[in-house]
Amino acid sequence: MRQAMIISNPSSGKEEAQQYVSQVQAILESQQYQVMINETAGVGDATSYCLDACQGGCDLVISIGGDGTLHETINGMMDQKHRPRLGIVPLGTVNDFARALHLSLDPDEAIKQLGSEQVRKVDLGKINDRLFANVVAAGSLAEALSSVSSEDKSKLGSLAYLKEGLKDLVSSPANPLKIEYDGLTWEGESPLFLAALTNSVGGFEKLSPDAVVDDGLIHCFVIRNISVFNSLTLGTSLLFGHLKDHKDVDYFTARDIRVSCTESVHTNVDGEEGPALPIQISVLPQHIEVIVPQET
Repeated sequence: MRQAMIISNPSSGKEEAQQYVSQVQAILESQQYQVMINETAGVGDATSYCLDACQGGCDLVISIGGDGTLHETINGMMDQKHRPRLGIVPLGTVNDFARALHLSLDPDEAIKQLGSEQVRKVDLGKINDRLFANVVAAGSLAEALSSVSSEDKSKLGSLAYLKEGLKDLVSSPANPLKIEYDGLTWEGESPLFLAALTNSVGGFEKLSPDAVVDDGLIHCFVIRNISVFNSLTLGTSLLFGHLKDHKDVDYFTARDIRVSCTESVHTNVDGEEGPALPIQISVLPQHIEVIVPQET
């Protein structure tokens, strides 16, 4: 009998995760899976559970939670020869990965979509010694975004990031970044560098409209020359999908990137606090299989 593991974060989705576990279990058992259920209680639990699923030859892992739960889950697949198929029930406030894959953001509908026979091979990114699904941000503004409160995320979703970002953009100092990518180098002052795998970043599905989940590329944005006026025009460009065309944004795609700085600069990875610079980023093309809605 095929094996499936449910990894559930009980604090996600206004603490509604538990009510969805039995629904997911019923669908999986109807597909002749033997189901294991694991509930996270602390940082790193989802990674440990997924690692067990990989090493135990599990066929399918279901992540029930937000982007943080998903981030931990995929990190359990790091360096594993066997990687189970992944299913997602998005319960977070942003759910960038689910948006990029056109999964339903309604949990009940997303659970029904787990019955789909269709899968898609999806890129993952690697930053130093961990995996990421959506985005790496580096610079003083990235540190500000890490401070967005859970309360603001719950109330405003993606607007919390825009609110915090525009508030801090002008006051955020530019850092002397050195970005080496695919044999080329960018050097200059910048308060924010973004490396995106998907079109949806912070809930804004048009931030990187050219990014596709299986294109094998990292889509990079370097923001510079910040002022009050520019912060407003940058916000408009972000909302309408024209960020790469803004006069104060440098855009490029790459497969391997190293970002360094002579100052102390931290990062934000998939919406959570990440490592300090320097960092090494690479793309792992079509690294995992994800259940996606059946095409009609």
